[in-house]
Amino acid sequence: MKNFHNISTDTLSFDRIEEVLSQDFNLALSSCARQNIIKCRIYLDKKLENSDEPIYGINTGFGSLYDRLINKDDLGKLQKNLVMSHACGIGDLVPAEIVKLMLFLKIQSLSYGNSGVQIATVERLIELFNNNIIPVVYQYGSLGASGDLAPLAHLSLPLLGIGEVFFRGKRVETAKVYREMGWKPIELQSKEGLALLNGTQFMSAYGVFCCLKVFRLSQLTDIIGALSLDVFNGRIDPFHDLIQKIRPHKGQIKTAQRIRFLLRDSEMIKQKEKEVQDPYSFRCIPQVHGASKDSINYVAYVFNNEINSVTDNPTIFPDDDLIISAGNFHGQPLALALDNLCIAVSELGSISERRTYQLLSGKRNLPPFLVANPGLNSGFMIPQYTAASIVSANKQLSTPASVDSIESCHGQEDHVSMGANAATKAFKVVENLERILSIELFNAAQALDFRRPLKTSEFLEKFVGDYRKKVSFIDNDRVMYDDIRKTVEFLREVEYELE
Repeated sequence: MKNFHNISTDTLSFDRIEEVLSQDFNLALSSCARQNIIKCRIYLDKKLENSDEPIYGINTGFGSLYDRLINKDDLGKLQKNLVMSHACGIGDLVPAEIVKLMLFLKIQSLSYGNSGVQIATVERLIELFNNNIIPVVYQYGSLGASGDLAPLAHLSLPLLGIGEVFFRGKRVETAKVYREMGWKPIELQSKEGLALLNGTQFMSAYGVFCCLKVFRLSQLTDIIGALSLDVFNGRIDPFHDLIQKIRPHKGQIKTAQRIRFLLRDSEMIKQKEKEVQDPYSFRCIPQVHGASKDSINYVAYVFNNEINSVTDNPTIFPDDDLIISAGNFHGQPLALALDNLCIAVSELGSISERRTYQLLSGKRNLPPFLVANPGLNSGFMIPQYTAASIVSANKQLSTPASVDSIESCHGQEDHVSMGANAATKAFKVVENLERILSIELFNAAQALDFRRPLKTSEFLEKFVGDYRKKVSFIDNDRVMYDDIRKTVEFLREVEYELE
């Protein structure tokens, strides 16, 4: 039997979103949300019935056509035309899990009762979500300002019975699904096209998806970094609590605390024969990992606000008898946060690759390239090249998008955030971090076997033991790409308990 999540005015959290998506919950409107939506729609209908005053986008044209008054009989057609004309996306498809998250966040935003939509429109969005009917959405088309216009237009086309969707594993015309489901297209009323298209759900869905993934990868970075430190015969001194207290950045304190926890019972870390000092990639783990943690926390704060916000325009306040045209659809907060996330995640990958490089260097009684017979065998030489190429790609992807702006709509929309481009870049950078960490683990586990019979900590021994069920020790050269793929799979699947 399906679990249900009630759409309401309660604060939506990252944990709840992950639970709903990972456990395939169905959505339903709470009575409060239903009342909010109906109340706002009734207010808007009465407002239009009793007044000929121009209200942007409701009885006027859009963008620089704001001064064109629309006949009352054409208000529904105006909104349908808006959705169809704005479906100009192009490029790669948005991954299905992100499109489903877009649906979730759009439903949530419309439920607050400030958007003026029909209850039937929201219910159809819920039906799409619950039946895993996923609209075909393209990555390019949004400037991240007047809402994510093109992506959200593609998200909304199925409401009209047009466009394409993924259904039961196939890409099909929406009309075919409607015939199968016995549905009729939604007849949009005044304001509804704007409510659907003005919003930040493309940027928000990417941001939330990246946050959920990077929360996990940040922990894995510490786990794998601790393993690399131990097998490199590194020193625990730089992680001492006193060092962190005199430079009390929260992320730095947390990282050092976690590394101490991970290595607390390691035989190797307690050895006396140590080099006087370690390279930065080991010695400065608290400072580098910690700085990224602090940035990730800032990004999470921004997106936690955004997913609990109303971001379409104009905004309707029935209790105050106000309809205000403003700019909550502008993606600048998200664009800056996503660019910050790119940089923070890119740095975690950069320092990871440096640790991989050090493990291959033939220092500290580890064989060159972590193979017993180097020369005849190249060992782990080329996985480091792969990691380096990905690190370089991440550096390029971390060039900020938010500092760019291109004027649009005859100058009416003269400053845009480019947050959508920041979002798709961040997605790639986060995916790349997972690959870089996989290569570090691939190397560190190999190095650990050269330290036997010594043992690392109980936690890390179990972690590596579970990993060895997927990827075995390498005695002599073999094709490695499958080992790296299996390592990526391991990092996605491994379960652990860590503060």
